[in-house]
Amino acid sequence: MKILVLNCGSSSIKYKLFEMESKKVMAQGGIEKIGLPDSFLLVKCPNGEKVKIEKSMPEHTVGIQLILDTLVDAKLGVIKDLKEINAVGHRVVHGGEKFNKSALITPEVKREIEQCVELAPLHNPANLKGINAIEKTLPGVPQVAVFDTAFHQTMPDYAYMYAIPYELYEKYAIRRYGFHGTSHRYVSARVCDFLGVDPKGKKIVTAHIGGGGSCAAVMDGKSVDTSMGLTPVEGLVMGTRAGDLDLGAATFIMDKEHLSTAQFNDLVNKKSGLLGVSGVSSDCRDIDAAIKEGNKRADLARKMFIYRVIKYIGAYAAAMNGLDILVFTAGIGENDPYIRAQIMKGLSFLGIEVDEEANNVRGEERIISKKGSKVTVCLIPTDEELMIASDTEALI
Repeated sequence: MKILVLNCGSSSIKYKLFEMESKKVMAQGGIEKIGLPDSFLLVKCPNGEKVKIEKSMPEHTVGIQLILDTLVDAKLGVIKDLKEINAVGHRVVHGGEKFNKSALITPEVKREIEQCVELAPLHNPANLKGINAIEKTLPGVPQVAVFDTAFHQTMPDYAYMYAIPYELYEKYAIRRYGFHGTSHRYVSARVCDFLGVDPKGKKIVTAHIGGGGSCAAVMDGKSVDTSMGLTPVEGLVMGTRAGDLDLGAATFIMDKEHLSTAQFNDLVNKKSGLLGVSGVSSDCRDIDAAIKEGNKRADLARKMFIYRVIKYIGAYAAAMNGLDILVFTAGIGENDPYIRAQIMKGLSFLGIEVDEEANNVRGEERIISKKGSKVTVCLIPTDEELMIASDTEALI
């Protein structure tokens, strides 16, 4: 069985084609700058070569058609006929309270995704464009929606509710939803397989830290809390997102700077975080280089980033009344030994002991705590696309 996985952004499309018997990635790549004159498709070939195809793509349907054409191309293609694609799985960011698991896409499911647009105005419309484009280009091929929020629907009400007038929850469904759910689900299950333990009875914190970041508390294989909220801006310090912010400070800033809600939303989503504090970059590699040159603001930004992760992991250990396993994943979690080590050292009160030699690694499944550590700390590279493909296979 061959399954195409699509992750559609407002101006981008990432894709992978899986052969499900072997779980092999047959093809992968991504389109950037949809709607702009210099749009392009970057194909990552099996031999490691990257091929850039420049083409005007005014909207998603044209982009998806280009991806499909490339899959059957004489030189770059990996299949002979598009009929070999058995199904398409889509990343959908927000499923609201309706979806606690992945769903086969029907007209009703599409309507529910549309109803969540106001909760994820930057993401759900793009996800719908991808679904509609496949309906046009591959009519009749089954499609599955895999929701970022679904894994966190097991949170208890006292964890997901905000202490605002209850009527606002009833009217507008304002509550904590959480995101990165597909990643948290994958790594919390994978770490148990990797360690050869049963998820039941295990208390796990998964730290998905990258340009966007969130922590999740997972008990018995189920999410019981997570750091992102109604939107992805809450929680950790991120590349360009502020994370936790005093609501009084929000209104104070809006008054002083004469900002509209849209302008303030832009400030806390795109101009804050590592970028806003450092004034250098949203990328930890650039931050690290600036620190080595003596940039104090860059050093402050990294310290704030590490401190916030430590706070959330400690809070979740308290919320679960214990911690058995800590997992690092995503761009920074998988590739920055220094940040992982600093976070672990900040959690020594839990009995975590860093294995410096084992921790000196990037992107490889590994135990990075010492043998006698009371909490087992692991690096588990995430694979959201494989999770989407697996859910799609199961549903069809």
